[in-house]
Amino acid sequence: QVQLVESGGGLVQAGGSLRLSCVASGRTFSTYDMAWFRQAPGKERDFVAAISRSGGTTGYADSVKGRFTVSRDSAKNTVYLQMNSLQPEDTAVYYCAAGFTYSALVADRAVYWGRGTQVTVSS
Repeated sequence: QVQLVESGGGLVQAGGSLRLSCVASGRTFSTYDMAWFRQAPGKERDFVAAISRSGGTTGYADSVKGRFTVSRDSAKNTVYLQMNSLQPEDTAVYYCAAGFTYSALVADRAVYWGRGTQVTVSS
């Protein structure tokens, strides 16, 4: 069992930045591929970014490429999402997810989910 706890959300003006963190419990963090998803009010959950267990592979949704960066620190059992140039359309609850297969994870078939952190971008 893995527990994921997100933090770092908040209210920011358009053009601003936030860094989300997701801390994973347990000693097997390095065996999981990790990802971030988001869900805006009234919309489906969307893939945002993913990083492989080694950190050597990353992937991004087209809507965030060039603005968001995903990274991980195995020593801290933590995955990060650096979000720059935030826009109102980035407003959503952001969820951390973990899985055993990178492609499945990106396809929204995670094994574990966090409870989410709210990001609100004002115009």
